[in-house]
Amino acid sequence: MLIPDNLVYADTHEWIRPEDDGTLTIGITDFGQDQLGPLVYVQTPDIGRVLTRGADAGVVESNKTASDVHAPVDGEVIAVNPQLANTPDAINGAPYEQWIFKLRPAAAFDATAFLDAAAYTKLIA
Repeated sequence: MLIPDNLVYADTHEWIRPEDDGTLTIGITDFGQDQLGPLVYVQTPDIGRVLTRGADAGVVESNKTASDVHAPVDGEVIAVNPQLANTPDAINGAPYEQWIFKLRPAAAFDATAFLDAAAYTKLIA
């Protein structure tokens, strides 16, 4: 199971990548996509939507089940991955390259509030 060291993780199986401009890129982890199986649908949040931490930001769906994607922090959605509308299963092949949405956090991002790669590995063990 791939768990990159340069990301932080939520216990709800989202990965978060802080960007140089202060924004956050969010996707689902390799473990998360593996538990779902081949994805058939991804619902992304609307650009401009203001989310609160823990709020449902979208849905990833497979033939087996569906799972909510959560906002890791309060903030405004500034972009969504347009590729996922036509090829949601792209996440299955590259979960850390196929992001779901980007967020401009309402406050400075505190990475220590999330799991690092070692802690996430323990969580899913």
